[in-house]
Amino acid sequence: MADRHDDEDTERRIEHPNRKKAASKVTRLIVFALLLASAALLIIITWGGWSKLEGAKPIQIAYILLYLIMAFFVLRWSRGVLPVASALAIIMLIFAAVSTPGWFERDKSGFASPTLDASILGLLTALMVPLQILLIGFAMSGFRQGWNVEVEASADEDEDDGGRNGRDDREERAGRGDASPAPA
Repeated sequence: MADRHDDEDTERRIEHPNRKKAASKVTRLIVFALLLASAALLIIITWGGWSKLEGAKPIQIAYILLYLIMAFFVLRWSRGVLPVASALAIIMLIFAAVSTPGWFERDKSGFASPTLDASILGLLTALMVPLQILLIGFAMSGFRQGWNVEVEASADEDEDDGGRNGRDDREERAGRGDASPAPA
């Protein structure tokens, strides 16, 4: 009964130590920016070639919405969306690499012109390829950073740490601060 009473009085909170690292913050910001840039580029390409896109309109609209939703979740430190972003970026990379020559071929006489000039659409589609490569790389880098790692801390631990941070104190109590491995 006394143990349960002590647990109720101690306020516990969850900390995410990997989210405090500068590398994690920069990676999150870069992935967010790459997702927004990909969505913006897709919006321009879709608008500019709307009259000439055959069968790809629903896919492009879905990609735009998915990239915007994933950008929102990346801002909320959702690590699980990063592999999905990478997988979708791989597919978009293939689509962009295959469709780029088609836009440049439409820049000749005899073809109906889209809203934007076909050479501009070809250039924007070609820019999508390196953008998706960067998105794949940074999303997988963010996935390896372990944004989801949680450490439970109480208010008492923060006050009693004697000037050290609470994480070092918890690691020592868990036996991980030693040089020797802990028994299984």
